[in-house]
Amino acid sequence: MTKRIKIGVAGAGVFGGYHCNKIADLEDVDLSCVYDLDPEKALTQARQHNVPAETDFDAMLDRCDAVIIAAPAIAHYELALKALNAGRHVFVEKPVALALGEADELIALARKNGLVLQVGHQERYVAEAVGLFDRKKPPVKIDCIRHTAATGRCEDVSVVLDLMIHDIDLIRKLTGAEIEAVSAYGERNAADAELMLDNGTSVTLAASRRDGSPERRMMLVYDDGVVEFDFINRTVENTTPSPLHACFDGEHAPLSFTDPLAYGAAAFAAAVAAGDTPKVTGADGRKALDWALRIEEAAGIDMASNQYKTPERRRA
Repeated sequence: MTKRIKIGVAGAGVFGGYHCNKIADLEDVDLSCVYDLDPEKALTQARQHNVPAETDFDAMLDRCDAVIIAAPAIAHYELALKALNAGRHVFVEKPVALALGEADELIALARKNGLVLQVGHQERYVAEAVGLFDRKKPPVKIDCIRHTAATGRCEDVSVVLDLMIHDIDLIRKLTGAEIEAVSAYGERNAADAELMLDNGTSVTLAASRRDGSPERRMMLVYDDGVVEFDFINRTVENTTPSPLHACFDGEHAPLSFTDPLAYGAAAFAAAVAAGDTPKVTGADGRKALDWALRIEEAAGIDMASNQYKTPERRRA
């Protein structure tokens, strides 16, 4: 008989609630506990799934085999470190940490203890379903727009680490390249960046969380045509002669396209059960963090009011 995996969710906010729903829907997996420093939030979310609520993270770890960390970004490193030291598998939402040295510590600890460390860069599942990672040549140009209205969420970090980092991870995976030159401008809630990669691909990124019209698009220009994603409406247009791998019409669309969060949760549970390498590794998260911090630095974004975001600690 297959052992049921017990997964706890740390963070009972909006995104933590999404994660609770996805875990609760999985077979051979139990949502075992919900943790939050706010007892009312923890209890409200836990009651929806008839599971215990905890305000003590250690007590939560006692109830689970693995944990999904959907707490504010400033807590990602501390909670992931504690969970890995306790022998628990970890799915941590992006960014993996707020400093490169912290990310390195988490990666090394997971490797030492033989634990899964997965990072929540879910947009790459959409490109994987399309088959873009199988193309022999990378795009010559990539344009990304990621705008949303003000919600008050995730404002412990800049818009680069909150929104733009989704596109950063996907660009890294699509190109396999490194940054050759970067220019950027903006402030904590809106930023634009231009990158030249060492393979010749040019990239523009625009992110804002003060825009009244939500928009999440990525346009990939290839030598033989264009592929354009609308991540909000879950549509993709393709003018290249290469057909897309999957059908995206209604009930025939793969889960990785229609609900990448659910797909990522299932992938995490599968990696834990089999002891496999996760879909998005700690090293992947670390690379995306590196690019994001370089863009912040180029833009001169000042988050000095946050003790976790001083330049010295972030680049350590």
